[in-house]
Amino acid sequence: MVDRESTFAQPEIVELLKTKFVPVAIDQACQRRQKDAEGNLYRKIAGQGPRSDFQNTTQGFYIASAAGKLLLYNNNRDPKKLLRLMRERLREYELGAYSFDRDQVQADIEATENEQSDARYTLRPPVGGLVVRVHAKVLDGYEKPASETEAVFQNSIARDNLWITAREQADLMAGRLPDALQRRIARFHLVDNTRGEPPMWKQNEIRSLKLQLDNGKLDGSVHLETDDGTRGYKAKLRGHVTSNNEVVTDFELVALGEFFGEGSYTRNAPKGRFPFVVTFQLADGTDIADAVAPQGARGWIDGYLK
Repeated sequence: MVDRESTFAQPEIVELLKTKFVPVAIDQACQRRQKDAEGNLYRKIAGQGPRSDFQNTTQGFYIASAAGKLLLYNNNRDPKKLLRLMRERLREYELGAYSFDRDQVQADIEATENEQSDARYTLRPPVGGLVVRVHAKVLDGYEKPASETEAVFQNSIARDNLWITAREQADLMAGRLPDALQRRIARFHLVDNTRGEPPMWKQNEIRSLKLQLDNGKLDGSVHLETDDGTRGYKAKLRGHVTSNNEVVTDFELVALGEFFGEGSYTRNAPKGRFPFVVTFQLADGTDIADAVAPQGARGWIDGYLK
């Protein structure tokens, strides 16, 4: 979400990615652990950079040749710097500085075409279920940003996906709101992920959750809070669900309330309580990001869906 406000808001970078590179967006927390060809290639590339300890984050921006040679590692969100580095590496590549054996690359590809993917990290939406786009934003409360980078974090809008199972879709069509779906929304999606990777709520941190579906209308409230009282969220929930005889055709929900606190990787939250909103809207598959697995499902899909 932060990169969309900085790096990928730079039109020249976007144009280069579209015309001169093969852009790939991944969740490195998965690829650095995957035991398959995709994971092997990623670790080969990342292992040539400064973040080669795969027990810890390898987050960053990488440029590599088709043979897996690392050409650039960068973890700075200054779009001007990144644009300069991209142009430099592209110029070097076009001049033949990074030549490789194309036949060997093709042979490597063919050798792994039928290899099984690591099912733990190659997640797919539930068959017959739904994907719902989730966006979150801090609406106010920040002090004046001390730098352009800080302003980017303060203005960012987070994006995630909520997965709904086929059975839950059937319940929604019948006018029922499953308890499991309510808990999933609260625990894994009512989080402040606008500045980084958030801590998910534990089951016992759901202090109250009242969400009803009546004649297509969603209405309720939620209170989430840690045992030590350092992080919490109280919000009203409003929305609607519509369907035909076969599928849910619309699912919209808004959580609006006051959040407080931060996580280890979501530092620099506004002080005290601040207005925070999370929106849910049924995905139509037109956005490539609709295929991305929910962050809360990372590594334990059964725990996310239960």
